[in-house]
Amino acid sequence: TGFLHLGGLRTALYNYIFAKKHQGTFILRVEDTDQNRVVPGAAEGIEDMLDWAGIPPDESPRRGGSFGPYQQSHRLDLYKRASEALLENGAAYRCFCTPQRLELLKKEALRNQQTPRYDNRCRHLTSKEVAEKLSQGFEWVVRFRLEKGVEPFQDLVYGWSKHEVADVEGDPVILKGDGFPTYHLANVVDDHYMGISHVLRGTEWLTSTSKHLLLYRAFGWDPPQFGHLPLLLNKDGGKLSKRQGDIFLERFAQDGYLPEALLDIITHCGSGFAENQMGRTLEELILQFEIGRITTHSALLDLEKLPEFNRIHLTRHIENEGLRQKLIRDLQLLVESVYGDQHVDKEVLEKNYVERVLLLRKGHISLLKNLVSRDYSYLWVRPSVSREQLQTISAEVDEIGKLVTGLMTRQAAVLTVEELNKDLKSLQKQTRETKYSSMMKLLRLALSGKQHGPSVAEMMVTLGPTEVCERMHKALSS
Repeated sequence: TGFLHLGGLRTALYNYIFAKKHQGTFILRVEDTDQNRVVPGAAEGIEDMLDWAGIPPDESPRRGGSFGPYQQSHRLDLYKRASEALLENGAAYRCFCTPQRLELLKKEALRNQQTPRYDNRCRHLTSKEVAEKLSQGFEWVVRFRLEKGVEPFQDLVYGWSKHEVADVEGDPVILKGDGFPTYHLANVVDDHYMGISHVLRGTEWLTSTSKHLLLYRAFGWDPPQFGHLPLLLNKDGGKLSKRQGDIFLERFAQDGYLPEALLDIITHCGSGFAENQMGRTLEELILQFEIGRITTHSALLDLEKLPEFNRIHLTRHIENEGLRQKLIRDLQLLVESVYGDQHVDKEVLEKNYVERVLLLRKGHISLLKNLVSRDYSYLWVRPSVSREQLQTISAEVDEIGKLVTGLMTRQAAVLTVEELNKDLKSLQKQTRETKYSSMMKLLRLALSGKQHGPSVAEMMVTLGPTEVCERMHKALSS
């Protein structure tokens, strides 16, 4: 019914790391039984985003598996047979109540400040009355008989739990008039036939579990073990906002966040781990995870910290030679898309130059796209500065150019901002009349074409000796 957001990612991640921790199978099943709410492309989008996040399912609609189909709308015969079995053993019954009658019941309950619930009217129809209604062509649904006396179950997170559902709600619909099951029937039938051993799902399903266990008992099946995960909330304790799409994974992917940063932050704000340090990889999450350590209080997510999480993981990617190659390609594409109309020189897009920029800016940037922001435009666009412009700042433009290119040639091995600042001060003393501030202004203009930006030493270090010499030569000869 929608695309994958951070809450859904967290549920998927806990299932994934639990499965991998115990050499199990992580399964994606698409539950599309509410056809009125199905969003076209959402099922494919969910699988795309799980792949992007680095937690691909072992079995799914796309990958297949031994227990398919993995989409509930393709399993309708199975649910039909299951509901017929419950009708035969008396655990379920046909309900002929019209939508109008159900709406009146709801309005009446709300008027009396009661929780709306079905009054179980059709539960008491005799077999003769049912046959008559069927012969007259009345539309019907199948409802499950909720019985009192549910047995407590041990939740993997919440411990012993039980909810006397028959006391607080009417008999639920398990098969609708359109032949589609509701979640309650479909998930029980599928978990049984797919051989599911463990289910980790959101805490909103905790109260429904007793209902599901009654269904298992009616079928004579053994249920899986359930673990209910506490809610993921905003840092102020409110629900995650879906209004502007700012919690959907596509948005984070488009903004250039690394999936590892998202996996890290949504586990960091929760529980299930002995320690809680930033910068954990997926392998470390699997290794450290213990389901018994999940607490029942809600996890508060502070998305303002996401850039810092991303900075840590981006630094790790830059340091890893294999991962760095992808970053180089991504940055080359970013530069072309942002500065393509400003004639970017081919040398500026060469792998060695782009790699050098990445290694030098490591730890200073939170997102790869920071490197194509206005502050860093000098890296990618060689300025068009004339000799005359530089001469308005200092008449010693040629001498300064020679001094700087000489320094760059000598310093090619190791360049640091601190060392370069000292060297530039020494160079200025070798000029006859140019003040230090004027020399810095001249160099800034020659190297970037701008009046403002990072320090000149930082620019020179990031550009590197070859590019600095190239730009000085170009400015002096134009």
